[in-house]
Amino acid sequence: MEFGCCMWMRRTGTYCFLLINKPFSSPLNKIPFFFPSLKPHSLSLLSLSSHTNTFSSLSSTSLGHGVSPPPSSPVPVNKNKVLLKGMTYTELEKWVQSIGFRPGQAMMLWKQLYGHGIWAHSSDELEGLNKDFRKALSDLAEFKALSLKDILTAADGTRKILFTLDDGLVIETVVIPCKKGRTTVCVSSQVGCAMNCQFCYTGRMGLKRHLTAAEIIEQTVFVRRVLSGGVGSISNVVFMGMGEPLHNIDSVIKAANIMVDEQGLQFSPRKVTISTSGLVPQLKRFLNESNCSLAVSLNATTNEVRNWIMPINRKYKLEMLLGTLREELSRKHNYKVLFEYVMLAGINDSIDDAKRLIVLVQGIPCKVNLITFNPHCGSQFKPTSDDKMIEFRNVLAEAGCVVLLRPSRGDDQMAACGQLGKPGELQPPRLRVPARFQVAV
Repeated sequence: MEFGCCMWMRRTGTYCFLLINKPFSSPLNKIPFFFPSLKPHSLSLLSLSSHTNTFSSLSSTSLGHGVSPPPSSPVPVNKNKVLLKGMTYTELEKWVQSIGFRPGQAMMLWKQLYGHGIWAHSSDELEGLNKDFRKALSDLAEFKALSLKDILTAADGTRKILFTLDDGLVIETVVIPCKKGRTTVCVSSQVGCAMNCQFCYTGRMGLKRHLTAAEIIEQTVFVRRVLSGGVGSISNVVFMGMGEPLHNIDSVIKAANIMVDEQGLQFSPRKVTISTSGLVPQLKRFLNESNCSLAVSLNATTNEVRNWIMPINRKYKLEMLLGTLREELSRKHNYKVLFEYVMLAGINDSIDDAKRLIVLVQGIPCKVNLITFNPHCGSQFKPTSDDKMIEFRNVLAEAGCVVLLRPSRGDDQMAACGQLGKPGELQPPRLRVPARFQVAV
């Protein structure tokens, strides 16, 4: 058996790939899929055996045990300045006091960062603050976490915004206007993604790094600041852009808390939705620490299919994922999870799949969102026809499920669900297609 070890070299900014001919001392089938015992900062392990093809992109800690907590102090932008966005109000208040000003100044600053129609990007835009305090902010603080690179507008009015980060990496944010006057911002939580879902373009990137809370919140602040006049009031935020939000749970919860803060961005918790592919320990933590809405990407009704198209299922099986949801939601009042189901022709769209889905979600307060698959370069899947999607929906509806059809938006600018990002030359491997589905792909 041969193994490849792919490592990111920080000094050169490149990947180094090593081929190892000798097997590990422990059999591969005894090593957990995400290798929780391994601790390198950015490591991908590829098994190149003839009978299996798996990929895991690891951060500094195991997916099964969460990620390391962010620093409690503000993140330095340079040796002299700290980044204000991303601090909780308590952190901001302590910092303001540490530079010699009253706590009341912190609240005035907080409101101008996130409310009052200002969404300040510099100290020059602050209103009504003490002159000395403004001078201190100019000298000691940085307001912007992102730089605008480009805005692409699709034929249906959907906008894809490209932001450049301080380290030169690029993320994408999508703004989706609705005829009913509702506008949704779809934010990214990581650069790339470690999950390697086989139908997702972002997954072809692998994971570059987590976003900070500041980089997450700034996406929404920017949209409110620049686009509100053109697309209408921003009413909803969904963490469905680049990345697996619960893999970056500390920064995601922190950013979501600022979004729903009554003195912050003032979104209703029900209007902020965090999506996950099914990281069970982090999912439990989220449901216990946040009142925001939850979406779970289900996309299959058997472990065989989900193991293939969503490798996270090899660690957290359908039974564990759905059992956890039943248990946790039984303790939450008037709370429903949104199950997302990307429909792939010949893979997960049969009437038998619809019937199995009814059984799987039984006893879980939920809605089911049927999503059109959006093709992308190199994709091996095909979208389910509209007629078959309607037939699938009708089976669910007749059984009493609340079910919605989500139309594709922004696909002519690669802004639709599953189309974000830009894979490089080195990509996670495609997983082996089960024999009975080889005709479908």
